[in-house]
Amino acid sequence: MREPREERNDHEADPDYRFTLANERTFLAWIRTALGLLAGAVALVHVASEGRVTTAQRTIGVVLTLLAVLIALTAVRRWQSVQQHMRRGADLPANRDPIYLSLAVAGIAVTVGILLVWFRDQI
Repeated sequence: MREPREERNDHEADPDYRFTLANERTFLAWIRTALGLLAGAVALVHVASEGRVTTAQRTIGVVLTLLAVLIALTAVRRWQSVQQHMRRGADLPANRDPIYLSLAVAGIAVTVGILLVWFRDQI
């Protein structure tokens, strides 16, 4: 997504293509993560349920889907922000998204673990 040169600010320049490609690879990694979470949600609700979806499966599936949407939207915002900072020659912005993603996945994992241990007959 390249902006036309005439619309750019005088303080902006094209960054080294290697940095642009690295930024795109990072963006694609975030998108793969979102797709993985979405695939997990589909598998949990439609494949693992064997025709009977429990409330727990549906709830975890919805949480995984919402997390996938959030990650996909955050990936676009982060990609654009890094690209703009590189064009301006500025320091890259701080990023706490990996911390939040790790906490969210850990929370989901703990929830699933609890459900599997204490409610194994109902799931």
